[in-house]
Amino acid sequence: MIKIGVTGAAGRMGKTLIEAVANAEGVELTAALERPESSLIGADSGELAGLGKNGVVIAGDINEVVDQFDVLIDFTAPVATLANASVCAAAGKKMVIGTTGFTPEQEQQLLANQDKTALCKAANFSTGVNVTLKLLRQAAEILGDDYDIEIYEAHHRHKVDAPSGTALAMGEAVAAGVERNLRDVAIYGREGQTGARKRETIGFATVRGGDVVGDHTVMFMADGERVEISHKASSRMSFARGAVRAAAWIAGQDAGLYDMQDVLGL
Repeated sequence: MIKIGVTGAAGRMGKTLIEAVANAEGVELTAALERPESSLIGADSGELAGLGKNGVVIAGDINEVVDQFDVLIDFTAPVATLANASVCAAAGKKMVIGTTGFTPEQEQQLLANQDKTALCKAANFSTGVNVTLKLLRQAAEILGDDYDIEIYEAHHRHKVDAPSGTALAMGEAVAAGVERNLRDVAIYGREGQTGARKRETIGFATVRGGDVVGDHTVMFMADGERVEISHKASSRMSFARGAVRAAAWIAGQDAGLYDMQDVLGL
């Protein structure tokens, strides 16, 4: 039985992860973490998730529970994830990382841990999204430079980073398909007299509002036709199930960096 720890246990994603672990075979929840200042430290994580008592109380310090899990699933914020990764790497504990919004420097700091332990990091752990990423690259390779590429994404009002990590992953997929460097061609907003669109650019449009879980659409547009490839999430459970699947998979892997494409064999 693979022992799983979950961060942000009192939040919406944390509660969904706790439920996903409870419903999965071959894994068990053995640790749950929250911010040290949370008033919910010491509460039963199962009760908070609406599942009834599971005996796993919420801790505020990863050092108190690092010996209780094999894999930590972390969907929090960059600073918290970096701190958790440092502790996990030192203890040889593996991680599934769904946190987005890292700066290049933070990303480099995070990935330095791959020499000590196995990390599975992805912008999105949904199986559907990862199949979509594969389809996007294939579409870009086939459609080529004759099509303008634009990416639209929408999320709930509480999301703090933009564009979403998933939108950026989609941008990387299509950029690879047309042999461009996304950093060189990405346009993250348009305002004023921008002039005619340059064919090589890849545009991003970001919407925030309400309780949208996650909508993403990539448009390939040419004279006379438009191809759209979309993924719409209606529940965080799709992300949570994928993360638990990744945790079960990475438990058997050697130190290194992996992503959901590796988990799914794509």
